Amino acid sequence: MADEFDLIVIGGGSGGLAAAQRAAEYGARAVLVESDRLGGTCVNVGCVPKKVMWNAAEVAASLGDAADYGFRMTADGHDWPLLKTKRDAYILRLNAIYESNLAKHDVQLVRARAHFIDEHTVAAAGRKLTAEHIVIATGARPLLPAIAGAELGITSDSFFELEQRPERVAVVGSGYIAIELTGIFAALGAHTTLVLRGETALKHFDSMLGEVTLKILRDEGVEIVTNAWPQALELNVNGALQLEVRDGRLLTPFDSVLWAIGRAPVVEDLRLERAGVQVDAYGFIVTDKQQATSAEGIYAVGDVTGRAQLTPVAIAAGRRLSERLFGGKPDRHLDYENIPTVVFGHPPIGTVGLSERAARDAYGDDAVSVFRTTFVPLYNALTTSKPHCDMKLVTVGTERRVVGVHVVGPGADEMLQGFAVAVRMGATKEDFDDTVAIHPTIAEELVTLR
Repeated sequence: MADEFDLIVIGGGSGGLAAAQRAAEYGARAVLVESDRLGGTCVNVGCVPKKVMWNAAEVAASLGDAADYGFRMTADGHDWPLLKTKRDAYILRLNAIYESNLAKHDVQLVRARAHFIDEHTVAAAGRKLTAEHIVIATGARPLLPAIAGAELGITSDSFFELEQRPERVAVVGSGYIAIELTGIFAALGAHTTLVLRGETALKHFDSMLGEVTLKILRDEGVEIVTNAWPQALELNVNGALQLEVRDGRLLTPFDSVLWAIGRAPVVEDLRLERAGVQVDAYGFIVTDKQQATSAEGIYAVGDVTGRAQLTPVAIAAGRRLSERLFGGKPDRHLDYENIPTVVFGHPPIGTVGLSERAARDAYGDDAVSVFRTTFVPLYNALTTSKPHCDMKLVTVGTERRVVGVHVVGPGADEMLQGFAVAVRMGATKEDFDDTVAIHPTIAEELVTLR
């Protein structure tokens, strides 16, 4: 005998939790199946603990600037184990809060792995769960390269298991995870090497962001190795890790090598074929604009779809889906355009809308006008270090509608939210120009660009 529900959600990460709880708010009988800690990647091995580590790195930077502002002090090293203990305790509290919230919403929680029996039935914990609507929200996990010795390295997941900061670390990758963890390691005192398979970083963003980021990292003492395709990872005679690349170079010595080369969907145990759910060439579940899969009544949200793998995207998609299914809003769906995002490097990187290259491809070179500035923030007027802040506005048409905002600099993470609203509403360069600046701030530069 099957347990009947209105909605089954497989996966207790950001998207799954959002879908289940929003459905329950509309009176739906919902069940959520999750075998691991609630909160998914973001809460356990992603956004939240990463931001804690980023905060620590920011504190380290401030301590370095303290003398320039008249403080006579010394920093007696950094206690990584203490930080880890406090961080982990905070995450456990969040796990408990998520479980409590499910109970408050009358969402049944099944602690188990799940797989499909057919398009309306899921097996979990010895039970058969059935529902008209099923949401897959199982997320993604970091990839290991297909090379000898790859298992000697760690991933962004196991970064949070490190009991001590490695003295010498290599981060292999060019995306936002690689940039963030490189910045954290370096700021907290590790001798850090960033290994790029090509020559640039953040290739899916505006080119300015990658160029400026690599310059900043070099200025901060990070060694950047380019055109280095990993061939093998092994231990040398002294017990240190050494990374061999295809052209014969040997990068060593390292105490830790972290792979940040991409993520794969967590779908292998779901038995999707029993439900007729199609995946793409990389294994990600194919969905339409309403998060529907190829199977009637089955949907997918979050990283498992491979679309804009960001926590707020998963939450928004999950909520809108439940609003459409149970809230009487038949046209409700997530608009995947103009999604703002921040890379928590040092300094942070904020971006929303089209890159300059994407705008030129979409509208033609003649229709695109670009405004860019670089300057030393007022904070650094007194500091020994003189990092630059870089900004770019991308506009199109005779009205110069702003279609892209890109910032590398202090406060980019906080200022971008408001500018994302402006981009979404179709603001023009004249609208920016007519907005009175807040002085002295970094954000004012975006409304004073010439």
